Amino acid sequence: MSLLPLFPLDLVLLPESPLPLHIFEPRYKEMVGECLRRKEPFGVIRIATDGIVRVGCTAEIVDVLRTYPDGRMDILALGRRRFAVQDVDRELEFLRGEVEYLEEETESTIEQSTISSVFFLHRTLMDLLGRGEEPIEEDGPMLSYRLTSALPVDLDFKQQLLEMRAETTRLESLIVFYRKAIPKLKSHQFSQKKSNTNGWIH
Repeated sequence: MSLLPLFPLDLVLLPESPLPLHIFEPRYKEMVGECLRRKEPFGVIRIATDGIVRVGCTAEIVDVLRTYPDGRMDILALGRRRFAVQDVDRELEFLRGEVEYLEEETESTIEQSTISSVFFLHRTLMDLLGRGEEPIEEDGPMLSYRLTSALPVDLDFKQQLLEMRAETTRLESLIVFYRKAIPKLKSHQFSQKKSNTNGWIH
């Protein structure tokens, strides 16, 4: 059975999300070198307090940005497929996993009203953050992941979205997030403005 090389990191990689990495540890230089030779992906899996989480995302190396005389390298990878680790192999210097690839649940067409709501809320939040010009492709699958990649959200929330099997569920979770985050951010910005003007708002 083919084993997927695993790269435990303190992050959550989502499908379609870019991942720049500086590879410097000998075991990961070996792992990435092997993936490049075989033109195969590796798996990014979040580090947990007791090891690694179960669900991760494969990373396809799309470019080697720079190589160094000592074998270090800067690479650009792209998130591809979600997987669940069934078993871990420790025979080599780096971890490898026996994995099950997670497919999307079959669902009916997503309501246009849901897509409109999530885009309106996303743009509102991005404007509040001063990042309203960042473009997001509106068409195609995995919209929820593209939106999440642009958000300043914690890793637990990203991990929850990664583990959800339906796009509708992920978009609904994002709508809940936006509706909580936007009023909090507005309140915070109002308080800051008030304090900076000695309590007077014009």
